[in-house]
Amino acid sequence: MTTDPLRTFDEAIDYLYSYVNWEVERHVRYSPEVMTLERPRRVLSALGDPHRQYPVIHITGTKGKGSVGAMCAAALQAAGLRIGLYSSPHLQDFRERFRVNNQLIGEEDFIALVNDLRPAIETIPDVTWFEVTTALAFLFFARQQVDAAVIEVGLGGRLDATNVVTPVVSVITSLSYDHTYLLGDSLASIAREKGGIIKPGVPVVGAPQPAEALDVLVELAEEARAPFTLVGRDWLYAAGDSARDGQTFVAGPAGGPQGTYRTALTGEHQALNATVALAALEWVRRAGLNVPEDAIRDGFRRVDWPGRLEVVQRSPLLVLDAAHNGASARFLAASLMDLFPQRPIAFIFGASADKDVEGMFDALLPMADYLVAAQAVHPRALSVEEIAARARARGYERPIVKAPAAEAALSLASELVGPDGLICTTGSLFIVGEMRAVCGLPVGHIFPSIQQPAAPSRTAEQG
Repeated sequence: MTTDPLRTFDEAIDYLYSYVNWEVERHVRYSPEVMTLERPRRVLSALGDPHRQYPVIHITGTKGKGSVGAMCAAALQAAGLRIGLYSSPHLQDFRERFRVNNQLIGEEDFIALVNDLRPAIETIPDVTWFEVTTALAFLFFARQQVDAAVIEVGLGGRLDATNVVTPVVSVITSLSYDHTYLLGDSLASIAREKGGIIKPGVPVVGAPQPAEALDVLVELAEEARAPFTLVGRDWLYAAGDSARDGQTFVAGPAGGPQGTYRTALTGEHQALNATVALAALEWVRRAGLNVPEDAIRDGFRRVDWPGRLEVVQRSPLLVLDAAHNGASARFLAASLMDLFPQRPIAFIFGASADKDVEGMFDALLPMADYLVAAQAVHPRALSVEEIAARARARGYERPIVKAPAAEAALSLASELVGPDGLICTTGSLFIVGEMRAVCGLPVGHIFPSIQQPAAPSRTAEQG
């Protein structure tokens, strides 16, 4: 039962973490009996159903959903709208998960919201940490009187607490293997869980998918009579020049006008993510929100999403990227080869125990002159000994250095590569967040551009 009100931010955070957290306790069974939408619906009903007070863009996927969400939010904000963005996990500060017009929730607002939530959640048995934080986000956006909200799924889709919304568009970014112990060990089973956000009659935008996954998504959309826009078929794109400060691309509806765009997010894979965002924003327009073309271009140019090929130091060059599965590591490797010719290269690598470390190593280790194993401060983080052992088991024969923490890892890597080398910190959002903290980077915002020598670029046609 509710007692004295929470008075500090730390008290509010501690209160939230007193509820079961499946981001940590991943042994919990992923099933409708355990992960039920009934609890979040009851919480939100007691709060007056705040999630129904504004249009929602609902986003799931394995990779790219954070970037797509950030670009959608940036474009809508550039159109003069007040936009909420709910994402997870955070890099440095829990408040990064809750933004309005790219400003993090204030500590006083956070404390007040948690206090206001307590009467609703303390009467509901077995309510979970993510269900509470999701309710907090919906209530925060309602009180901030947002014009729309971009809501990112926490895990899966079908049984995720965010799936209580009826959005104006559902978005499914690129699917690959992740959380297989919960979502299934085939792309078809993963697609069925992710595709669970598809609602009757609500338009769906999908990134290109492997055939096994696409077949399931098409089936789910047809069953729901939900119009399905597929990038690569209904919307086309071609990646243009890649640079350290962004990516140009050409995109537009198949058979329609093609426009040239630029996103501040670096790497050819961001051309795909941006095209997914474009297709989603077209449905938002049709839902009645005024989103001019020049606002989309401006929003994409200004999008602020840290930890994605983020260059934060020049000598040695330090790049932070939150790749945390095999597919995203392959994108990272290609981008590093394209944009950052510096050698030698050291990877500061930290990963969670449930991730596809071998898949990431297959992509990254062939180009690594040094591997610095680091353990993030997180219950699921792999030990440095386990990281080193898995790298050796993958046939890596070059030097491996074990670092107790991110600060030591950066110091060791800098000694290894010298002033003209490259350090890439990757493997998990947690290790990237810790490195951002070590570097004193602004919480929740990308590092301001630093002057870099001209980087080579290339144009790749993709469709």
